Amino acid sequence: MIITDTHTHLYSEAFAEDQKDMIQRAIEAGVSRFFIPAIDSSYTEAMLQLERDFSENVFLMMGLHPTSVKENYQDELALVEDLLDKRSFYAIGEIGIDLYWDTSTLDIQKKAFRRQIQLAKKYKLPIVIHCREAFDEIFDVLEEEKSNDLFGIFHCFTGTLDQAKRAISFNMKLGIGGVVTFKNGKIDQFINQIDLKHIVLETDSPYLAPKPYRGKRNESSYIIKVLEKLSELYKLPQEKIAEITTQNSKDIFNI
Repeated sequence: MIITDTHTHLYSEAFAEDQKDMIQRAIEAGVSRFFIPAIDSSYTEAMLQLERDFSENVFLMMGLHPTSVKENYQDELALVEDLLDKRSFYAIGEIGIDLYWDTSTLDIQKKAFRRQIQLAKKYKLPIVIHCREAFDEIFDVLEEEKSNDLFGIFHCFTGTLDQAKRAISFNMKLGIGGVVTFKNGKIDQFINQIDLKHIVLETDSPYLAPKPYRGKRNESSYIIKVLEKLSELYKLPQEKIAEITTQNSKDIFNI
């Protein structure tokens, strides 16, 4: 059984003490591909080192996270563009809009999001969207930018069934992680109404650990708990869920 974690921050400081052991645990659990989202330039070297250390398993994205969109965002985007020009990546991400922490930067967040969508189209890459308390704002930008060459993943999807359907209408897969195991997560109430062809698995580790690890540090091996929950909800074998979602990830990331 091949499992793909389409979103994991393996370079996080939370793994400073046991990064290699943690990755090895995931590989032994059947997770053979890890897609690594960018945050900002302060993490670039750590990401590149991760790729050097696990070249068969680690696949890098490039982008500017919305919570890192500050006064210097144009300088950060210039660094993103420079790296995209110099080498290949598997996606532009994670990008989007986050209004949980700071609503005052909405205007520049939208500008950064739009610019990175345009970069994705230029390099024929998928986008990986971060959305927190910003569904309407995200959808507004996607509506203006929608085209046949716009596609990707709505990372850590936590919206309603209607929002799920709208995200899918923009050629987005839904990234499903630990939230599907939460009692108050709500997506477990409707996710089986979404065809599995629109679903990919993720952890967002070290964040959003699934039950029974909720509140603790998340890691990629815990994706098994997400797989188990989806198997229960879809009434399909775990192997089938893993097969379909891994193929979906390969289609998105072109591997």
